[in-house]
Amino acid sequence: MKERMDQIKKELHAQSYKLTPQREATVEVLLENEEDHLSAEDVYLLVKEKAPEIGLATVYRTLELLNELEIVDKINFGDGVSRYDLRKEGADHSHHHLVCIHCGSVSEIEEDLLGDVEKKVERDWAFKIKDHRLTFHGVCVNCQTEHEASDEAPTLKAAHP
Repeated sequence: MKERMDQIKKELHAQSYKLTPQREATVEVLLENEEDHLSAEDVYLLVKEKAPEIGLATVYRTLELLNELEIVDKINFGDGVSRYDLRKEGADHSHHHLVCIHCGSVSEIEEDLLGDVEKKVERDWAFKIKDHRLTFHGVCVNCQTEHEASDEAPTLKAAHP
């Protein structure tokens, strides 16, 4: 975690920003919860445990700055809530997600599945792609298993981790 924090500090400095204590607390929460897809409010509540003096507006500004600098990706899974996901070190694109429409679980696909699609779009439409996001909505293996076991159709729910 320290290595990743040092890397983020370098990225901030390269863009003429400092890793203030408030930014450091926010990044620390993101690193500690890297597997989760936290909303700004989730991040704020966890930051408050570390540094009670930090306000919600500071957390929002920090998350937006980290998003602009492509340190985090701001994502929405169709439930109206923005979530923040640390971009993997050295990644050219954000990773892909699988969102279960039954239980709301979110899984990640680290492999870039759209390389050939990007090339075709750039070639056929003369469109220079800077990034892409891909989210699949479906039913996870756990919900499929539960459905088979209970023999009842899964109900649709808003996606949230």
